[in-house]
Amino acid sequence: MQFGVVFPHNEIGTDPGAIRAFAQGVEALGATHLLIYDHVLGADPDRPGGWKGPYDKDVSFHEPLTTLAYLAAVTETLELVTTVLILPQRQTVLVAKQAAQVAILSGNRLRLGVGTGWNRIEYQALGVPFEQRGARQTEQVELMRMLWREDTLSYDGRFHRIDAASILPRPSQPVPIWFGGSAPALLKRCGELGDGWMPLMGANDSARACIETLRSHREAVGRSMEDFGIQAQAQFQGGTPERWASHAEKWQALGCTHLAIATQNAGRTDVDGHLARVKDYFDVVR
Repeated sequence: MQFGVVFPHNEIGTDPGAIRAFAQGVEALGATHLLIYDHVLGADPDRPGGWKGPYDKDVSFHEPLTTLAYLAAVTETLELVTTVLILPQRQTVLVAKQAAQVAILSGNRLRLGVGTGWNRIEYQALGVPFEQRGARQTEQVELMRMLWREDTLSYDGRFHRIDAASILPRPSQPVPIWFGGSAPALLKRCGELGDGWMPLMGANDSARACIETLRSHREAVGRSMEDFGIQAQAQFQGGTPERWASHAEKWQALGCTHLAIATQNAGRTDVDGHLARVKDYFDVVR
């Protein structure tokens, strides 16, 4: 099992030097991958009708692909991971172009985690129907893989049309696509199309059931679990060495391949504070 780190989106600030120091610091500590979250808009809690959600306009989210392009230039080995890019909100061909560029500049260190999201306010502002997000995501994944692979293509789908065109430059190898979420429709999509799964849950019976469902969907289309990854997360906040070790062991027993520690909301918000927590966690689980 590989150990990584979650980018502390709301605490790292906007100083490029601090962002660089954090990424280089986790790489020096032996992290194999760095996860970055995604939200485009935050709602004003004082809006008409109010707002209740896990974040609002005062929570910072760095745009994933542009941030990872910067981090590609200042790191050497870190796998750069979106966890998860809310794909249906975005123009598919543009995401394919941007992801290809990050893959090229990083030496194929990009892993594209994708999700459908839950925030209707974002979908409304970005001009995409919320109710069509699942079907749109399925078509997007198919089309992006074609764009990364083919010199020219024609495509006529429900949401996209391309007439004899493609992107250039293209990555030298396919960008891995992993899916986040646990809804039945998502698990089916992930099992059939995905290179991996990104759960937001504990290493429990629900996770075990989801993994078995994924296995069944993959078997149904002639795919195995041998080349399929599972990316879990751990929280530093509220944890103890004993709990971290037990949590990691439980995920490993379920077949988890990657586990990343989130260090936000747990103490000092400067780079040194986050790196100290990463070190404490790594010292226990590795």
